[in-house]
Amino acid sequence: MAVKIYSFPPFADKSADKLILGSIPGEESLRQQQYYAHPRNMFWKIMGAIFDFDPAIPYEARIAMLLENRIALWDTVHNCHRPGSMDSDIRREAPNDFETFFKTYPCITKIFFNGQTAHRLFMKHARTMKLPELEFHVMPSTSPANAAVSFAAKVEAWRRLKLPDQLKPGR
Repeated sequence: MAVKIYSFPPFADKSADKLILGSIPGEESLRQQQYYAHPRNMFWKIMGAIFDFDPAIPYEARIAMLLENRIALWDTVHNCHRPGSMDSDIRREAPNDFETFFKTYPCITKIFFNGQTAHRLFMKHARTMKLPELEFHVMPSTSPANAAVSFAAKVEAWRRLKLPDQLKPGR
């Protein structure tokens, strides 16, 4: 049975110039009330490798490391119906309020999508929004469901987050 689930509020500050967008938290993240809480999700290990911190530090410290590096964190979907944690099972989704978000955080000009689903859902709903000019970068999903891509390859791809000015915009 698909239950209605809700995303978390964003983590952002006025200095953020990049935004990482996932789709919507999975069951373990919802249970712990933390982004990327599933132990097999590579998100925090990848961020730790890129920004030189121990991914085992407390959650609040991991969030602080992202903010220190001018990175905001949020999800594309505000709420949806979904049984389990698979993005492919997302139904009847409503997007987060990106118009207000980008007005509140005007320095953000680059979005790094954590996987294809986050990108696809954002683009589906962005057509009806008034958004600033943004660069979009679809990154390999950090989910354990994306086991075909090695940890090393994910780190190498996500390393672009640290040097976004070297990327070409993608739409």
